[in-house]
Amino acid sequence: MPPAIKPDAPLEGPESSGKPPIRLLFIEDSENDVLLILHHFRNAGYAPVFHRVASAAEMRKALEQERWDLILCDHNLPGFSAQGALHLTRELALDLPFIIVSGVMQEDEAIAAMRAGAHDYLSKNKLDRLIPAVERELREVCNRREKHRAEHTLRQSEARLRALTDNIPGVVFQMGYTPERTLGFQYLSEAAAMLFGAPAEELIGGSTGWLTWLLDDDLPGFIDAATSSADNLSTLNWEGRIQLPTGEQKWINLRSSPRLSECGKVVWEGVMWNITHSKRVEADLRESRSQLAALSNHLQRIKEDERERIARDVHDVLGGTLVAMKFEMSLLESKLDTQLAQARERARNVGRMVDDAIATVGRVTRELRPGILKDFGLAAAIESQGEDFAQRTGITCNILCTDHDLDPDYDTALALFRIFQEALTNVSKHARASEVNVRLMQEGDEVVLEIADDGCGLAAADLQKPRSFGLRGIRERMSSLSGRLELIPVEPHGTQLVLYAPLLPAPAEEPQNNNRSTPR
Repeated sequence: MPPAIKPDAPLEGPESSGKPPIRLLFIEDSENDVLLILHHFRNAGYAPVFHRVASAAEMRKALEQERWDLILCDHNLPGFSAQGALHLTRELALDLPFIIVSGVMQEDEAIAAMRAGAHDYLSKNKLDRLIPAVERELREVCNRREKHRAEHTLRQSEARLRALTDNIPGVVFQMGYTPERTLGFQYLSEAAAMLFGAPAEELIGGSTGWLTWLLDDDLPGFIDAATSSADNLSTLNWEGRIQLPTGEQKWINLRSSPRLSECGKVVWEGVMWNITHSKRVEADLRESRSQLAALSNHLQRIKEDERERIARDVHDVLGGTLVAMKFEMSLLESKLDTQLAQARERARNVGRMVDDAIATVGRVTRELRPGILKDFGLAAAIESQGEDFAQRTGITCNILCTDHDLDPDYDTALALFRIFQEALTNVSKHARASEVNVRLMQEGDEVVLEIADDGCGLAAADLQKPRSFGLRGIRERMSSLSGRLELIPVEPHGTQLVLYAPLLPAPAEEPQNNNRSTPR
C-alpha cells in the first residue's frame, strides 16, 4: 500500500532556525511512526527532506539515486530487517549514520545490530535521545569524511613528493642526530642507490651510518659545518669526499636547511649531489692551465734564447765587420793627402755612417738581449733603456730607482724589463706625451715598477679593443709571475701603470750581481 505522506516532502518548521538542511531515509512500514519522528525533528528546528521505503529493492533504488544524510531503520519489517539494511549499506560502501528506531527489540538483537554496523539503537517509546544521537552521528560522519579527505590528500601529496624525489638526480634526504649523538639519515630517496651503491633502507637509522665513509681529512670540516648549522639554524652547505665500501671515492655536495622537530631536535632536509665529474673537470682544467703556463714560459724562454743568438751574431759578426770598415776608412783617409779634398770629405762621410751603424747595432743588441740586465741588474737596465728612449723619441724620461741593490730572480727581472719596453713603445705610439716618470722600488715582499706619462690617457673603450694586445700581453705576463697590473688615471691627464711582482730569491745557478755597478 503506497504511503500517505508524499515522498521527499519537506516538513514545515521554523524558517529562522539556522540548522543545516537534513535529508532522512526511513526504512519503516508505519506511516505514523515516521510522523512521530519527524515531529521531533521539527521541534528541534529542522526542516527535513525525507523518503520512506519498506523493502530492499526500494532502499537500493533510493540510495543509488539520491544523497542522504541519515538512515532511520525499524528493526523488523515484513520481508526486510535492520540486518538486511545494514548489509545493503555495506555493499554499496556508504558511510551514513544508521540508527535503529524500534518499538520492540531484544538486547542481544541490539548488540548484534551494533556489531553489524549500526551506530545507535533507540526505542520508539523513548525518543527524547533522538536528536542528540542524530547530531552526534552527523558530527562523527563529518569528522570521518574530513579525515578520509585529509588522508587522501596526504596520500596524493606523498605520491607527488615520491615521484619528484625519485626523479631528481640528487639524493633527497632527511638527517638528524641519533641517540649516540652521531648524524644519521632518517629518509633517503631512491637515488641513494646510485650514489652510495646500496639501497636507501640499508642506510637509514644506523648508529654510525655514512659518516664512516667520509675521508679523515674531510670529516672534521663536516662536523664543524653541521655543528654551526645546528647552533645557528643556518643553511648547511658542504663539499667533501666519501670512500664507499667498494673502494670507490666520490665527491659530494650536501646542501640542506635545518629546523627544529616537534621534540626540539635539529633535523636537516635537503639534497645531496654527486659532483665527482665536475671536480675532475675542475682538476683537469687546473692541470691544463698549469701546463699552458709552463708551455708559455717555455716558449718565452725559447724566444729569449733566440734573441740572445741573434744579438750575439749581430754583435760579433756585423759589429766586427763595421769596426773593420771603420779601420779601413781611417787608413784610406791617411793616404789621401795628395788627392782631392773631395775624396777626403767623402771618406769622412763614410766614417760617420759607420759610426751610426755601430750605434744602431749596439742599440738593437741591447733591445734584443739586454746583457746589461744580467751584468748589472734590473735598475741599471731600466735606466739604460730610459736613456735610449729619450734620445730616440725626444720624450723626457725621469727614472728613480730607490734601491739599486734590488735583486729579483732573473725571470721576474726579464719580464719587468720587457713590460717596461712595451710600455715605452705604447707611450711613443699612442700617448702623445712629453714626459715619462719611472720608479722602481721594493714594498714588503714585492718589487714595484711604476710608469707614468702626461699623455692623453686611456679610455675604458680602449681596453676593450679587439686588437689591444699590448695591455693584454702585459696582464698575461704579470699573471704568469703571480703578480698584478693596475692602471691608474693621472690628473689632469695621463696614465700610470703599476706592476707588482713577488720578490723571489734568485736561484743558485743564475748569475749573481753582487758586484754590479752602473755602466757608463
